[in-house]
Amino acid sequence: MSRVISVRDLWKVFGPKAAQVPASPELSALSRRELLDRAGCTAAVRDISFDVAPGEVFVVMGLSGSGKSTLVRCLTRLVEPTAGEVVFEGEDILHADRKRLRELRRRKFSMVFQHFGLLPYRRVVDNVAYGLEIRGTGRAERTRRAMEVIELVGLGGYENSYPDQLSGGMQQRVGLARALAVDPDVLFFDEPFSALDPLIRRDMQNEVIRLHREVGKTMVFITHDLSEALKLGDRILIMRDGMTVQCGTGADLVGAPADDYVRDFVQDIPRSQVLTLRWIMRPPGSDEPLDGPELSPDLVVIEAARPVLDAGKPVKIVEDGKLLGVVTGDDIFAVLAGA
Repeated sequence: MSRVISVRDLWKVFGPKAAQVPASPELSALSRRELLDRAGCTAAVRDISFDVAPGEVFVVMGLSGSGKSTLVRCLTRLVEPTAGEVVFEGEDILHADRKRLRELRRRKFSMVFQHFGLLPYRRVVDNVAYGLEIRGTGRAERTRRAMEVIELVGLGGYENSYPDQLSGGMQQRVGLARALAVDPDVLFFDEPFSALDPLIRRDMQNEVIRLHREVGKTMVFITHDLSEALKLGDRILIMRDGMTVQCGTGADLVGAPADDYVRDFVQDIPRSQVLTLRWIMRPPGSDEPLDGPELSPDLVVIEAARPVLDAGKPVKIVEDGKLLGVVTGDDIFAVLAGA
């Protein structure tokens, strides 16, 4: 696939002998506890590699201490990686000097944090326009652009309010608008909704989905919540102790968990709401009729249940005119029975 971001063999080690760890097969093979005892170092990110495609929502998730927030900060060099590559649009940003790095942060990527970081004595419109102001954009143009994204995130009418006059969800919308105002190529989200009430959090998740549909930005989203990851992510990377455990679509994680760690994560997720027909289709039997309706292999099982059951015969799973397999009512019931 084409790539906006390509991460290869990325390490972030904290400690007095940090640079020695990635280069040493002996040290790099030690567990977190052993590495701390042996070298006084902590490997927050261990030999991580992945790619992010244009327009993709790529989610990194894991429990507290898994290294996910350190990882996203390494991607923008808010934290300096110890070793590896972070290639952004063909350029390894680990070799960028301070001037180039400032340019990238101002024009190419933006971050949305859990703590909104709004300027309390500036109105909403001025908070949203702040990145453009730093870039040197004239007042009229930055105000025009700020008003445009304020409307986009649903804050029209609040442009002259101050942050302390807004709810938590509205403040986070201001943070989102500020990130969008500079029209970055990539948006990085570091657990932006974890401090919000559940209902507001759900609304903000829906807002991200809507904005992605409308503006199509590439997004890297950090979360500890699997439901949030499944809702937002095209693909999900699960981390544990700084390492990749599994990377794939939500259906990959639910349908074929890599180990017991992932299996425990997904055990309470309704399979019918995540698995697609691609996961449950099978080759047609020699005596099965093939005159039933056609469905896409990427249709989620719960959405396919009604047309499959109504068909009363095997439903053909077709992609690009090619028959991939069939699904029957029994196949649907087997998934529904397992929730």
